Amino acid sequence: MHGFAVSGSYLLPTAAALAHRATTLVPDLPGYGHSPVWDHVLGIPSLAWALLEVLDALDLDRVVLVGNSMGGPVCLEVAHSAPDRVAGVVLASPAGGMHNQPLTRALVQLARDAWHESPRMACVVLPDYLHFGPLNALQLFGELMRFPSLERILRTPVPTLAVIGTRDPLMPPPWRVQEVGRLAPPHLTIAVIEGAAHAMNFSHPRELAHVIGSWLDAREITDDPEEPGLAQVFEVRRGDT
Repeated sequence: MHGFAVSGSYLLPTAAALAHRATTLVPDLPGYGHSPVWDHVLGIPSLAWALLEVLDALDLDRVVLVGNSMGGPVCLEVAHSAPDRVAGVVLASPAGGMHNQPLTRALVQLARDAWHESPRMACVVLPDYLHFGPLNALQLFGELMRFPSLERILRTPVPTLAVIGTRDPLMPPPWRVQEVGRLAPPHLTIAVIEGAAHAMNFSHPRELAHVIGSWLDAREITDDPEEPGLAQVFEVRRGDT
């Protein structure tokens, strides 16, 4: 599931990296990418409903949802409203919550993140931003920043994996991630990719796919031996200091 104001195009590298183990689908939600334009911006609950409609249309009874940025809250809403349809949720840089408030702080974080992302991503997402429109983006961004991501993650009724990048200004600082990891309920696993920014699904697709695969197989999350030197990956385990 894509983030706000963009289509699913920037998720394709991670989808391709996961395709060897399952069918991967990257939809454009209503108003995004190649989907029909709406006369108003859909909020997160409405986008979650639209995602359930996609699952119904494709006859998918139970899936693992992977969401980046705003895609995380959308996946969380689906998991809370229809847990029988969701085998697990992967949240890559899940935005929203106290760390992104107020809106002015979040906008500064977003501007800082632009300098940390791969320059190649601009060619992918810039047409999406222009298509979505700045006023629509600002309206939805404000709703996203108010979404209580951490509270929803801690209470998700399905197995959940949160993946954080150390160069992502929109994510909490390392000490906060460690704190959440120590107190995490049994259904929640937290992993960190050192060197990744907010759109890790574009800049670090193989590392993210390795983390997801390890989690799905209930293996310890460590560096991918086939991708040495690109990023360090580790799992924040309960009781770590």
